[in-house]
Amino acid sequence: MAPMGDNVVVSNMELERLLSMKGGKGEASYANNSQAQAIHARSMLHLLRETLDRVELVEGREVPFVVVDLGCSCGSNTINVVDVMIKHVMKRYEALGWQPPEFSAFFSDLPSNDFNTLFQLLPPLANHGVSMEECLAADNHRSYFAAGVPGSFYRRLFPARSVDVFHSAFSLHWLSQVPESVVDKRSSAYNKGRVFIHGADESTANAYKKQFQTDLAGFLMARSVEMKREGSMFLVCLARTSVDPTDQGGAGLLFGTHFQDAWDDLVQEGLISQEKRDSFNIPVYAASLQDFKEVVEANGSFTIDKLEVFKGGSPLVVNQPDDAREVGRALANSCRTVSGVLVDAHIGDKLSEELFLRVEHRATSHAKELLEKLQFFHIVASLSFAQ
Repeated sequence: MAPMGDNVVVSNMELERLLSMKGGKGEASYANNSQAQAIHARSMLHLLRETLDRVELVEGREVPFVVVDLGCSCGSNTINVVDVMIKHVMKRYEALGWQPPEFSAFFSDLPSNDFNTLFQLLPPLANHGVSMEECLAADNHRSYFAAGVPGSFYRRLFPARSVDVFHSAFSLHWLSQVPESVVDKRSSAYNKGRVFIHGADESTANAYKKQFQTDLAGFLMARSVEMKREGSMFLVCLARTSVDPTDQGGAGLLFGTHFQDAWDDLVQEGLISQEKRDSFNIPVYAASLQDFKEVVEANGSFTIDKLEVFKGGSPLVVNQPDDAREVGRALANSCRTVSGVLVDAHIGDKLSEELFLRVEHRATSHAKELLEKLQFFHIVASLSFAQ
């Protein structure tokens, strides 16, 4: 992406077109920096299976059993989770002595997602006529038909009553937009001097909270039309354990400390203006359990089968914890993987490179502290239709 002028700001309309995890297979790509998400996902598989056990199965169904991963990104994690879901449902059919239906899996994310890299990771489809036992045993083939669905999950994506299971992990904390008041100099919520809400004013945090709840309400409204009455939904997003929304926990440490300081470095060195920095904000909100619950209850379409805060652990996966440079590089890559596309669009590739070098340098100097303190918590929700 070509560098953009200093007066260019990524508008909310452009956010949906631009936002994606870093594609390809390079050092800072999502494919090579999603090990932590994989570890966190594996630790929650028992909760996912509980959700799948609530789905009502139908004997002799002639239409495919449909699973959807919303916010699939472009790594192998989504493929692994879909495989787990379908094999678990197959085993349920086997336990009942019923012939399983065919399965369809839809991988959905914003149009800017690197679907090419994702589909290159898909294993080949198992031969038609393969027995259920062979499907369950096969690790190098898939037992489902796959398709990509580009679009925002805050709106409708699928036909009415067409989906059996929705899964979305590590995505719902991404907002559909930065609240307009946060970048409005005339507003009390203007986030002057910051690029994230960690440590910001209360009015800024409340604007983010309102945006999160508006977005989640839109998400639930869309799913309430698309999901089958006997279906279920499993959702995971960043959580905070503090009542105070200006304390964003692990997300705050990731984006509100060394990442923030690196932006300040560019300002102090005269590489960007203060206004340029202040017009950039990370569209992420780590919700409290109460934030989430309020929206589900207000929507009224879903019963909360399970809602809890789950300790996910550190997003930094390093081979040598004592190597400060490796820790620093891991933090810089984590930031770049999830925000690099937006940073590139805001200040251009060259300054983006400078920014993340400074993130790496600062994180290297605080490696021990980061390994000790950087912990993510997640909201885990299992929802079914209210009867």
